[in-house]
Amino acid sequence: MIKSMTGYGRAREVRNKRDITVEIRSVNNRYLDCTVKMPRMYAFAEDAIRKRVQSGVSRGKVDVFITVDASAADVAKVTVNRELAAEYAAALRELSQVAGTEASVTPEVLSRYPDVLTVTKADEDLETVSADLCAMLDEALSAYNAMRAVEGAKLAEDIENRLRAIEDYTARVEERSPQTVAEYREKLTARMQEVLQSTTIDPQRILTEAAIYADKVAVDEETVRLRSHVSQLRAMLASDEPMGRKMDFLIQEVNRESNTIGSKCNDVSIAQVVVGLKAEVEKMREQVQNVE
Repeated sequence: MIKSMTGYGRAREVRNKRDITVEIRSVNNRYLDCTVKMPRMYAFAEDAIRKRVQSGVSRGKVDVFITVDASAADVAKVTVNRELAAEYAAALRELSQVAGTEASVTPEVLSRYPDVLTVTKADEDLETVSADLCAMLDEALSAYNAMRAVEGAKLAEDIENRLRAIEDYTARVEERSPQTVAEYREKLTARMQEVLQSTTIDPQRILTEAAIYADKVAVDEETVRLRSHVSQLRAMLASDEPMGRKMDFLIQEVNRESNTIGSKCNDVSIAQVVVGLKAEVEKMREQVQNVE
């Protein structure tokens, strides 16, 4: 079934002591425009995240928001500067000789001197972090796509109703069109009798004029194409592939056929039908703008 381009999904979980939250939201757009907002220190995973979104979404303006609380995962690493500590120890022993006292060089004493001990944050496993972020993204995408599917089902239902209305209007045009030719023939006969003041009118001439008129106002090709377009649109509604662009193109064709019918037919009844037909087409076009 078709999906809407509008949706929202969220996932949150603590993975490897990191509290990760991923939010996805999207609105209509002609093409796929994906924006990822996340802490700069995790920018190394942005490309993988963007590719994951592109593999599951074909178009729409998609915003991905990622927040990470890694305070629980921070591990301190203490490094001993052996060379500097040895220099301090040697200097202390030298001072003790100068002072004539016995040197007491202990680790506790050396640790108080600058830069002997250095505390740094342990390096993160980038592959693990990237995998955790992508796993949470997948969960958010699942919720996001589920919402889009629900919205898509509503769109499909509304579009199907429009398609049935278009079929009904098309049937009314097909029913009325032959009647307009018969009415034209009767009017033509009455006018010629009035002008010629005679009842002896050449029937062949009437038939010829009526045939010319019938050819001019014939909409058989247009109604056949309309039904074909409706059939294709209905098949697209049931497709699992993104069909928004194709549906938009076909609706333009439906609108073109409607305009042609309206320009060919001078009949008031058909003109009213065409007005209703075009109104349904326009409403359907608005809905298709939401389809992925």
